[in-house]
Amino acid sequence: MKVLVTFALETEFAPWRRLRKFRPGKWGGKPAHWTEIAGAEVGVVVTGAGPENAASAACSVMCGDDIDVCISAGLAGALLPEHLPGEILAARSICSERLGVPYRRDSAESDAVLLLIAEECGAKVVDRFYTASHVALTADEKGRLGALADAVEMESFEVLTEAPTWGIRAVAIRAVIDGVGEDLPVDFNRVLTEQGDVSIPRILGEVLRSPQSLPALVRFGQRSRRAADALAKFLDNYLRILVQQLNQVETQSPVAAT
Repeated sequence: MKVLVTFALETEFAPWRRLRKFRPGKWGGKPAHWTEIAGAEVGVVVTGAGPENAASAACSVMCGDDIDVCISAGLAGALLPEHLPGEILAARSICSERLGVPYRRDSAESDAVLLLIAEECGAKVVDRFYTASHVALTADEKGRLGALADAVEMESFEVLTEAPTWGIRAVAIRAVIDGVGEDLPVDFNRVLTEQGDVSIPRILGEVLRSPQSLPALVRFGQRSRRAADALAKFLDNYLRILVQQLNQVETQSPVAAT
């Protein structure tokens, strides 16, 4: 079995890379990190933040290999008050924003079996993620988006739209980083490069522009690390159980027995 896990940013993946041994490599021309879990080959690709970067990376990797399962992972902002920082959410569906128009096409769906196993492993299953073209910065914006979805992020729709094209079962799983009633400490849209990486010099520039944001930015960074740590532990356990259960189903199926 081969599993693809995507993250937008290296900082989202870093705690998992510390938790278990990954070996560097390439996948579809993209840098990748490989490990083995319960006999399955698991590859991690960091796509860069944003829907365009996610779509490009997903297509490059998926079109050139036989992949069984894909997990779109990372961090997300809560859009409803019941979703708290540090919680692990798994979405039944994902809708998208393109040119400011929500639901530009049918929403992407997570695989029902992958969702069920995620719930068994402790994830909260929610109705919908919203894949935005930019970082939702203010409590007002997140409050408006709460009419559309449970949490906001920037990549899952593109990844889960691409997966069915190649017959890949996929699921979107995110750790909550900020609550719906919170403004972000700086304008993170200004600190992202075209490749979807976070620029440290640009962050410093934002702090110099608004020095009073520094304490909130430090707290946000600490909370980000805690959310990413929780996601790493969840994914490690989830993949172990997922692979075991899917292998068991395949072994017991009539087709496998003939």
